[in-house]
Amino acid sequence: MANISDVIESFLLQLMGEEAKVNINRNELADYFSVAPSQINYVLTTRFNTDKGYIVESKRGGGGFVTVIRVRATPYDLLNKLINLPLNTGITQAKAYDVVDNLVLNKILTEREGLILKNSLSDKALVAPSLAKDGLRAGILRQVARGILAIENA
Repeated sequence: MANISDVIESFLLQLMGEEAKVNINRNELADYFSVAPSQINYVLTTRFNTDKGYIVESKRGGGGFVTVIRVRATPYDLLNKLINLPLNTGITQAKAYDVVDNLVLNKILTEREGLILKNSLSDKALVAPSLAKDGLRAGILRQVARGILAIENA
């Protein structure tokens, strides 16, 4: 059985369909699902972030209205974002998985390649102290992005 966050995410994706953006009322959505508005905020923050290809805009005093915008970046933009990660910046497993999902969504990677990359970026695969894993993941993603761009430019 799916958890409530999965259900809310699925609902929002269906509501969005092929549209580039959708406006929702956070409080009405919370009432519809019988959850606190903070649960809607949680879903918007974790499931509709820039790593997944979305921007969420909310206006103060706007009556709880939120706009979810699907950003279709070019493959070049996505790969350059990875290449330009600062060397001291790490990336968590969850964020790395979001990035890989976005690369698959934008057809830069196949589903199979995405699954292989996710397994390679997992905490289980990275045999290193916990504090070093995020840095290793960032380095791997940078090199993968460089490799893809090299293939594309060849």
